[in-house]
Amino acid sequence: MNTYTPLKLTENRVWRIYLGGKMLDEFHGRIPGADGYFPEDWLASVVVAQNPDRADKPENEGLSIVSATGEALRDLMEADPAGFLGEKHLAKLGTNFGVLTKFLDSAERLPIQVHPDKTEAKRLFQSDYGKTEAWYILDGREINGEAPCIHMGFREDVPRETLQALFDKQDIAGMEALMHRIPVKAGEVYLIEGGTPHAIGPGCFILEIQEPTDYTISLEKCNTLGEKLPDFMCHMGLGFEKMFDCFHYEGQTLPELLNNYRLAPKPLEDCASCTRTSLIDYGRTPCFALNRVDVKQDFTAKAESACAIVIIGGQGKIAGEDVKQGDCLFIPAGLDSFTVEGENIVYLECLPPQV
Repeated sequence: MNTYTPLKLTENRVWRIYLGGKMLDEFHGRIPGADGYFPEDWLASVVVAQNPDRADKPENEGLSIVSATGEALRDLMEADPAGFLGEKHLAKLGTNFGVLTKFLDSAERLPIQVHPDKTEAKRLFQSDYGKTEAWYILDGREINGEAPCIHMGFREDVPRETLQALFDKQDIAGMEALMHRIPVKAGEVYLIEGGTPHAIGPGCFILEIQEPTDYTISLEKCNTLGEKLPDFMCHMGLGFEKMFDCFHYEGQTLPELLNNYRLAPKPLEDCASCTRTSLIDYGRTPCFALNRVDVKQDFTAKAESACAIVIIGGQGKIAGEDVKQGDCLFIPAGLDSFTVEGENIVYLECLPPQV
């Protein structure tokens, strides 16, 4: 008898070095929201955040917790990896879920940064995962008259020594000028491969899906208040020389970048019960996949693999559990199917690497 069920997870706010979170508060129904230093909600997370020690820092910050039992999702996976992840996943990827998803709301531009690709993550961090990621733009707001935007990719080839010199001088404007600035709007999807310099601009409310690490190389030594950050928050323990190994220094024109990394949705299914749309597929990256499901009427969904379900609109029930906008559930691989009730529910299927 199948004893697996979708596991509803608690809200999981994580400290970051930038301000945000007002739209995230309001997305969860807390009005008015407020910006602060917990601008991210980590969803179905088996990743511990790489944050400095703080007086109020919880143990294992970043790990998702099951609402009904208070258990960490990571502990349940490790105790029953075949049931939670599936035999094929285990054979190829082991007991790691292989993906991390977040809500992220920025009230200011995030630090100019880069994440390692798989090759550099293996060499520098002894990790099987780098941090290729993608952003699904959910909403936005103007901040000080500035519309939501992202900064992404070098506009032209940049010599390593040029970037290092700008970093040594902390010429933030000079480093920002090396990248494309792209206005964004709800519904767009951008893929940021490991090695690509980037920064989320102010006013972006996004769902981020990524490889399951928190390796972030920052080019900025201070936060926006001018307060110096620990050196570790720049180089993740690599040191100020080796951290530059993580960058890809090749440039692209803006049309090339948008053609390659702004992804077009692809219809998967349109039936009486729902519409399913692929936002990111394995043909574009083997690291993860993301689908959108717009529910038209109650139906039974087939559970084809372990995944996270994230509610981005409406309310109803999943497997008999009350759900609303902002909720996240983990779907174990050992589950055959589950019921979805509520005609106005919109949810995202956040899928681990292809196996």
